[in-house]
Amino acid sequence: MADPPSSFPHPLYEKFVLKPFFEDAKSYYYRPMLAANRAHVVMLCRCGIITPDNAKALLGGLGRIERDGVDSLHYHSGVEDLFFAMEGKLIEITGPEFGGNLQLARSRNDLGYALTRLALRPLLLDAIDDLLQLRQCLAEFAQRHTGTLMPGYTHTQPAQPTTMAHYIAGILSSLERDAARLKFAHATNNQSPLGAAALTGSAFPIDRQLLADLLGFDNAQLSTYDSIGASDNLTDVAGALSTLGVNLSRFTRDMLFWATQESGAIRIHDSFIQISSIMPQKRNPVVLEHLRARISRMLARAHGITIQCHNVPYGDTQDIEDEIFPLLFGSLETAAEILQLYTAVIDTLHVNVEHLARRAAAGFTTVTELADTLVRQCGLPFRQAHGIVSALVRHALENNLSPEDLDAETLQAIAEANFGLAIELEAESFRRALDPSVFVGARDLPGGAAPAATAAVLDVLRSGIGQDRHWLESVRGQLEDARGQLDDASHQILDMPA
Repeated sequence: MADPPSSFPHPLYEKFVLKPFFEDAKSYYYRPMLAANRAHVVMLCRCGIITPDNAKALLGGLGRIERDGVDSLHYHSGVEDLFFAMEGKLIEITGPEFGGNLQLARSRNDLGYALTRLALRPLLLDAIDDLLQLRQCLAEFAQRHTGTLMPGYTHTQPAQPTTMAHYIAGILSSLERDAARLKFAHATNNQSPLGAAALTGSAFPIDRQLLADLLGFDNAQLSTYDSIGASDNLTDVAGALSTLGVNLSRFTRDMLFWATQESGAIRIHDSFIQISSIMPQKRNPVVLEHLRARISRMLARAHGITIQCHNVPYGDTQDIEDEIFPLLFGSLETAAEILQLYTAVIDTLHVNVEHLARRAAAGFTTVTELADTLVRQCGLPFRQAHGIVSALVRHALENNLSPEDLDAETLQAIAEANFGLAIELEAESFRRALDPSVFVGARDLPGGAAPAATAAVLDVLRSGIGQDRHWLESVRGQLEDARGQLDDASHQILDMPA
């Protein structure tokens, strides 16, 4: 057995842990770390914990690090992470008497959890924005198809006629709730752990709310223990993305069926179609397969977040710090790809309207209305009407008849022969009962398939899109104001006379 290294770090620990995490931190933590350091310096100065000269030196040094850029910070063996690399460079620039005070009243614990929240925030807001774009695109698509008849399915079988807009309104309703879940995840995440230090807070007279305000957090977390122990800001993201993934995957499954030659409902735009290397006739809708695969990837990462947070101690632990980066940030980056790609697919999608209208009544999807008509016009109990219409369908199937081949006389003969009932139903009433457009038009209750009812639902959904757009613009405006507040506070210190 080889002798272990005499000092930290072990070469394999360095290879598999320290170096990769250093690069991850450069990608996700560099900008948040600069902002958090500046806010901390401003707070220390305002609270009288460090001198104005010390604050000025620190802010000047941080400005130089920012100008030099992230690539000026390099991993060195024994320098554990990006924080120590930045602090070390700051001490080089300002000297130990000033640079050594950056970490007063602070720990890598509260800083690290704050950086995760700061790095998550723009990705969450971008996901909400991308979802807004998809919802807007789907709303416009649905508006064009309020009268587009199509078969609605239950248990994968044609059930009743509906419209494409009615179906899409259902998808939009679920996506609106997905947006609400992402907004909730943002609210959970946008709380500041700064000031908790290692665990118990600090004996220095710091101002936790000032730190929160300067960095655009809604509030400081109430408990310092919770500040370094909480993981629900991570699992709320995972939960929101998991439900979004499930909702989109079910939509994708339907679209893949619609794109088959057997269904013929839609035509994916040529810019998303790949051909076969051997079969000249093939139009492979591979974009939907890529979407399905990426949704699976997002779901796997989201579930991984929850599993990695499960059963770890309630306190500072690497499981929910550096180790969770690939799952946490990867899930949101994959979500961005999915939402943007889906929007482009819907924006270019062609619906085979005439074909769908013909398919809307196939498979006797309208006969529920025929049973209802027998109740309304013939005074039959529904179960009896249901039995008569079931017998009519069995007769049609046994004799290879389509709905167009049936008439009121056949229905009356079946009612007499099978149930001993003499019913009278006008030919026009029979014909209208089997007409898919009449069927859909009669479903005019709130939320129903009738064009006017669906249009009313779309109005509400568009209003929700507008409200969420306003919310997003407001949040981004508040963050811009916080950045301005931090810039102004920093410049006030930097502009002080020597």
